[in-house]
Amino acid sequence: MTRWLVTPNLAVNWLIPKARHKINTIKKMKKLLILTFNLAIVAAFSSVRAQSDAPYTEGPVWTITMVKTKPGMGDDYLKNLGKIYKAVNEEAKKQGLIMDYKILSGESASAGDFDILLMEEYKNMAALDGLRDKMDPIETKIIGNADTQRQGSVKRMEIREIMGTKLMREITLK
Repeated sequence: MTRWLVTPNLAVNWLIPKARHKINTIKKMKKLLILTFNLAIVAAFSSVRAQSDAPYTEGPVWTITMVKTKPGMGDDYLKNLGKIYKAVNEEAKKQGLIMDYKILSGESASAGDFDILLMEEYKNMAALDGLRDKMDPIETKIIGNADTQRQGSVKRMEIREIMGTKLMREITLK
């Protein structure tokens, strides 16, 4: 009789660890499946939530300077821009600091209106961070030291007036 009692206990003792291992494996797989499902749901909802319902997409950033030239001085100012503004912006473009630049010229709408727009295009707002530290060496190389730059600014005030400056973002309608 003793033999009979020992054998079933040994069999049970031998089967229990295997059964526990199988149960633990099933529990782990179930947890992994639940985790994967939850991550899929979170990813789906976060991509839906991240989408903007704005009617446009954001593009590059532009600085726009509105200039009013004094009567009869438009060509003189444009000649000055052809020497300095163009050279500085071409170098900035070559170094990747700006994407592009443009000059728009037109008739003033009123006596207090601008007639020239100076525009520089930047990839994004972050491109403006630390811009002065990057542009100063270019301006020093092309125009000269700070005193020379200041003298040029004073001289340009005789032929033009800065009406204002704007920072604007280009947008594309959806």
